[in-house]
Amino acid sequence: MLDLRSGFGMSSVFRPSTTRQGTAIGSYLAKDEGEGFPWLTLPLHSHANPPKPNAEKPTPFEFIKHLEGCHKGEKVEGLQQLKAYLEKFGYLNYNHSKNQNHANDDDFDDLLEAAVKTYQSNYHLKATGTLDAKTLSNMMKPRCGNPDIINGTNLMRGGKKRPNHGHNALHTVSHYSFFQGNPKWPSNQLTYAFLPGTNSDAQSAVARAFDKWAAQTHFTFSRSQDLGSANLTIGFGRLDHGDQNSFDGPWPTGPILAHAFSPTDGRFHYDADESWSVGAVPNAFDYETVALHEIGHLLGLHHSLVPQAIMYSEIDAGATKGLHGDDIQGIKALYNIA
Repeated sequence: MLDLRSGFGMSSVFRPSTTRQGTAIGSYLAKDEGEGFPWLTLPLHSHANPPKPNAEKPTPFEFIKHLEGCHKGEKVEGLQQLKAYLEKFGYLNYNHSKNQNHANDDDFDDLLEAAVKTYQSNYHLKATGTLDAKTLSNMMKPRCGNPDIINGTNLMRGGKKRPNHGHNALHTVSHYSFFQGNPKWPSNQLTYAFLPGTNSDAQSAVARAFDKWAAQTHFTFSRSQDLGSANLTIGFGRLDHGDQNSFDGPWPTGPILAHAFSPTDGRFHYDADESWSVGAVPNAFDYETVALHEIGHLLGLHHSLVPQAIMYSEIDAGATKGLHGDDIQGIKALYNIA
């Protein structure tokens, strides 16, 4: 079921097999969601095709190459794809605009300029509204698939700067954020289960990530063998895997690595197209680092403005990361943990 690229142990890099996992996730989601998604009980054949050889892969972010320097008032091929990217992460919404006709064209209009400025501000870039090299480079970074803005609310700045009333209160501010409505779990005893086909290295990494969150919170996490009753479910998906949050192929062709849902949904999916590793391996993504981030979403944290925080939306290849003070402050604030 696994393509072992570089041996075993701490330097292992995995690309999970697709047919079984895609089918397993689809079947489970159909059971979970009911009759609304009847096709999900069938094998997801579009997920079963193995990745193409490197020579045949689409060039990563091909549309972005010639957008550097673009600004309002211009019409440049590729801006339509950029609009789709910004819409995916919540920065752009033409549905209620008088400029609806610009949603699917290559015009750099007022709404696009405003979206670019907001994106730049969220990622500590100069908010010019122009597509400079730093902005385009940032958009190409691997990241969590959860949007930064939901229903027009910029969750990365939703709480503004909150003073830290603990140690060094005069010198630190926190930049954590919550989902809209501050959803949280009513119980501190949660169970988790893995979808069929989830490999043992991923399972072990997720268990370690749960232990690290448990050490900083009032939660206890227990593994269950019953998918139907588990509070949290973890597995792999590929492209359109049935939860209305499609993946986009392997990085750097697509930036999305994983996603998870807010309380009390409980679903967490890795992108099966990525190269995964145990520990820091060049051009691969550490299971545990990504799990720490996505479990934060499962518990109710949204993205942080702090690049060092585990809840920062971008996740580097070939690196590991742990919980940061901002993450711990955030989860304690959400659940009123002393």
